[in-house]
Amino acid sequence: MTRARREQVSLLDTPYYHCISRCVRRAFLCGQDAQSGHCFEHRRQWIVERLALLADVFAIDIAAYAIMSNHYHLVLHVHETRADGWTDDEVIKRWLTLFSGPPLIRRHQLEEELTESERAKMVEIVADWRERLSDLSWFMRCLNEHIARQANQEDGCTGRFWEGRFKCQALLDEQALLTCMAYVDLNPLRAGLAATPEASDYTSVQQRVEETAASVESDAVKPVLQSLSAAQQDIDNHAVPFALADYLELVDWTGRCQREDKRGYISERTPPILQRLFIDPQQWQRTMLPAGLRFQQAVGSVARLKQYALNQGRRWVQGMGQAQRLYCS
Repeated sequence: MTRARREQVSLLDTPYYHCISRCVRRAFLCGQDAQSGHCFEHRRQWIVERLALLADVFAIDIAAYAIMSNHYHLVLHVHETRADGWTDDEVIKRWLTLFSGPPLIRRHQLEEELTESERAKMVEIVADWRERLSDLSWFMRCLNEHIARQANQEDGCTGRFWEGRFKCQALLDEQALLTCMAYVDLNPLRAGLAATPEASDYTSVQQRVEETAASVESDAVKPVLQSLSAAQQDIDNHAVPFALADYLELVDWTGRCQREDKRGYISERTPPILQRLFIDPQQWQRTMLPAGLRFQQAVGSVARLKQYALNQGRRWVQGMGQAQRLYCS
């Protein structure tokens, strides 16, 4: 049975979430449509550009993404306290980047004199906007609605572009975050669309490789969890404790294990990052297969899943068996 979104997004348990949206009927509305022969590959760039804008506006960081032909994956970090530090004028500026505001807000921007009741109403409006700018559902709404309208306008039609709701998984610990980031970045390899991670178009791993190669500090140790938006560089304290080089090595090693036609298919060298996070290498490889991520509402160790279930008023959540096999400790 479908669960309310407020029961799936619990910032008490974690600020990290894996979100998935699929095109209606899983049609290739962002790729090469075999039925009509039309190519919609350019729409994947629409999503990347919209993500860059939303990352600048919202108090939400993008840890990983992969834009496929009929769906996309995001790993997001909800930075709730960041929005609390914004001034009212900054909140207004960010919100008006996406939406038009009421005349009252326009009058405030023009520094017109407001009555006491008007000022109280403005404070109420700004407080509502501040809350929305750190809300996962509003982030996804601003992404999906925009892309749907743009695609429908291009096709000269109306109706749904995405399936009803986006799927959401809570990532409860570092192991879960690493698992989902790698699973997302390896999507094009599993689909046979790319031979290597750095050749995977419209993915965060390709963007990170390109940005690292272009950086004069490419030899420096960098955290994996850093925003893909240049405007959001204040999250070092929330970074995962391993280097970008370690993460890229892990993704490359996992990709080689998934493809029999690639050099190094049977590798004896396990990336040390798995050892540090107590992740079983064989179970890791199984989890990276197309249907290997068998968690539902949340991903994490058995202890974290039990605590998550308790906080949600439940006795059990699906995925504990896989967690016990995958996360050794």
